[in-house]
Amino acid sequence: MLKSLALFVLILCTTLVVSGANIVQETCSKTPNSALCIQYLNADPKSSTADVSGLALIMVNVIKSKANIAVDKIKQLSGSISADQKVALRSCADKYNAILVADIPQATEALQKGDPKFAVDGANDAAIEANGCENGFSGKSPLTAENNVVRDASAITSAIARLLL
Repeated sequence: MLKSLALFVLILCTTLVVSGANIVQETCSKTPNSALCIQYLNADPKSSTADVSGLALIMVNVIKSKANIAVDKIKQLSGSISADQKVALRSCADKYNAILVADIPQATEALQKGDPKFAVDGANDAAIEANGCENGFSGKSPLTAENNVVRDASAITSAIARLLL
């Protein structure tokens, strides 16, 4: 009897893990960058038990994490960048502040309340802010890698939230 119970629990656990992997792959296949989506979601253990809304929330946290990395880079650059690029850097600081204090909370609250349209809007706004930062520099941006990461994570988040509409 004990062996049967142990076997049942093992099968149940295996099914749950496979089910979690399937929802990640199925959801990510509907995003603009499925490989990156899978990478981000699989990095969070909660993705194995999340529904689509939960996956969108995980991605909102990815945007937040990546935006904070960009803010750290902006602070690091502020003392070593040329005077003509300081204006663009300050603009980037403002844009990333908007992502962190407006777009991320909007998307999080919308998903928690079951109103995905505003989550889509928040994610799209974050992508626009990252692109605006990138385009604000005359010449090469010192934040290209960070801007691209935030833009890509935002596009994935928007696509996942759109599945909930």
